[in-house]
Amino acid sequence: MVSALSGTVGGPVGRHALIGRTRFFTPMRVILLLAVVFLAMGWSTKAACIQQAPFGDQGQMGLDWSGSRQYVALCYSDTVPLYGAERLDQGAFPYKKSWEETRGDGSIQTRYMEYPVLSGLYQYGSMKVAKAWDSITWLPGAIQVALYFNVVAFGLALAWLVTVWASTLLAGRRVWDGAMVACSPLVIVHVFTNFDPLATAFAMGGLLAWARKRPVLAGILLGLGGAAKLYPLLLLGPLLVLCLRTGKTREWLVTALSAVAAWLAVNLPIAALFPNGWYEFFRLNSERGADPDSIYNVIMSFTPWTGLDGPLAQGESPSNLNAVSFVLFAVVCVGVGYVALTAQRRPRVAQLCFLLVAGFLLTNKVWSPQYSLWLVPLAVLALPHRRLLLAWMTIDALVWVPRMMYYLGVSNKGLPEQWFTGTVVIRDIAVLVLCAVVLRQIYRPDEDLVRYGFIDDPAGGVLDQAPDKQPSWFPRWLRPAQPQVKEAELQPA
Repeated sequence: MVSALSGTVGGPVGRHALIGRTRFFTPMRVILLLAVVFLAMGWSTKAACIQQAPFGDQGQMGLDWSGSRQYVALCYSDTVPLYGAERLDQGAFPYKKSWEETRGDGSIQTRYMEYPVLSGLYQYGSMKVAKAWDSITWLPGAIQVALYFNVVAFGLALAWLVTVWASTLLAGRRVWDGAMVACSPLVIVHVFTNFDPLATAFAMGGLLAWARKRPVLAGILLGLGGAAKLYPLLLLGPLLVLCLRTGKTREWLVTALSAVAAWLAVNLPIAALFPNGWYEFFRLNSERGADPDSIYNVIMSFTPWTGLDGPLAQGESPSNLNAVSFVLFAVVCVGVGYVALTAQRRPRVAQLCFLLVAGFLLTNKVWSPQYSLWLVPLAVLALPHRRLLLAWMTIDALVWVPRMMYYLGVSNKGLPEQWFTGTVVIRDIAVLVLCAVVLRQIYRPDEDLVRYGFIDDPAGGVLDQAPDKQPSWFPRWLRPAQPQVKEAELQPA
């Protein structure tokens, strides 16, 4: 589809094409322009949630969420309520500012900023820009939370453009695959739902640096991504097993150490100055129950099962749920490592990264809706089958509608929970189908659209065209399967 539409700007990339030699409309610029169009549509879907209306006797302007506008208009974004919930409206520095909340049992809980350090500092910087804008009288005015949302959205849009740019470069000669990242339906729905584009930009930037054989920069970017959301650090796992298979462990060690150093450089100052505030993210995640999108909540919604821990007291951690989700993800990691080491032909980096992140989301107790953005660039690079990708992205984006209607509540003419969790099941099945197709192409590399001619792995970096040099101490069952030779092929001609 994208290939056909590209005819208006020059057509598909040919075998002898010279990329970037036209005066203006290069494939990269066209893809980035498409990304801007979809980002604009993404902003328009959230615009209804920053409408303002007069409140009180003096007619002061405030945010208009009357009539559950955030759900009815399908425009909910975490950034809007977090402006007040995280005390950003008071100009407070994250992790230093604390406040008290009353729990359901009447006890008092001291709260801090609940996001990882880089995401928290991004919110703080955006708040400072919004307040500075509000203080300048000759600039167009609005309520501060609306200004804050627009500042946040502008930065997230730039981060997503970096994601698209890096993904397009990682696609190599299949440059138009980047259009699937730019034009994903999930961008319209979720790019401004939370702060996840920051993490995708660092993650894809890190993979691009790895592909360009710059392990130190790759580690720094992945470490910074881990300081925004933890998932970019997961990408070190696939790189490790592939480096073990090819004897490139030195390059991986440099990348891993750089990632740890970058993560510590961001986190240590906050942890040393405000230890309680820094730990809040980890505390909340340990005490958090099964998210509405998780497979555990889906099972509970359709069965009488009350969960792995049963009813919990206020502030009590779901220890069984935490343990089970951890063990299941560990099984996923082992499975991905086994596939990477034993496949007859070494898998591509993007294939293993997609499998690992998809497995993490499927087994984790939390799958916030915007987490699906993590999969978009990885899925496009791992499985460039456009119709299949578009089907999954559309299904995943449409889950937003029953989610909002479920949050609206049956008493407000919303939908019962099972309507929402039913669509989650369809979404999970779609992701599992993608995983199955990726696994099939790993074991049947001749079906992989990326590998044609002498191309091995455009995102592989030092792994690209590298021979298998597994350590001698590897057991036989962790070595690549040898190709089966038919008996007739052994007979002389």
